[in-house]
Amino acid sequence: MSRCIATMMGNFFPGSGAPDDGGKEHYRVRLQCEHGLTGGLEPPMCDVEYLAAFRTVVMPIANEFAPDVVLVSSGFDAVDGHAPPLGGYKLTAKCFGYLTRQLMGLAGGRLVLALEGGHDLTAICDASEACVSALLGNELDPIPDEVLQQRPNANAVHSMENVLEIQSKYWRSLQRSASTLGCSLSEALRRDAEEAETVSAMASLSVANKHIGKRAEEEPMEEDATM
Repeated sequence: MSRCIATMMGNFFPGSGAPDDGGKEHYRVRLQCEHGLTGGLEPPMCDVEYLAAFRTVVMPIANEFAPDVVLVSSGFDAVDGHAPPLGGYKLTAKCFGYLTRQLMGLAGGRLVLALEGGHDLTAICDASEACVSALLGNELDPIPDEVLQQRPNANAVHSMENVLEIQSKYWRSLQRSASTLGCSLSEALRRDAEEAETVSAMASLSVANKHIGKRAEEEPMEEDATM
């Protein structure tokens, strides 16, 4: 069984790919803004929005599906340097390295990237280099602090809400995403850490209670003093 996830966050050429466009909904997961046949949204989509889409939609579904191999049709129209209507977004080439590194955690690292498109040679070369660098296991530059702290714009949040409304009935992992759609990456990571600490504390308490109960059962009760 295969799963198709299209992350465009806009209406690039040829204009297809709405969240409910074609096929069984849970077999095709599409992220797309509803603002006409142009990539030139205002404000434009940037690293923040694509990282949020991966965090809340792409990776939860991909992990739940647990693929045997991941095939990526790598189109770089969203890289800064492509003017509308063929682009108009402001993603950095480095962002594609971050996204590739996340995908490498799937399918035991069995990941294939095939160059699909893009129209600016410099942008294509830079983004391709970032992806290959990630595949080679090279250390990536840290995500800039301003990207970590910035929240995704309203258009992106609306797109992700549409996808969650359609797909959450098929994918249980998306139920946790709804509460963090509008969060910055830093806020989302902090929430995840706090939730993990809470779960760990509850697990430790449960183990401790079981240990106390078992010890109480094993220890003989003191006999009542004779009158």
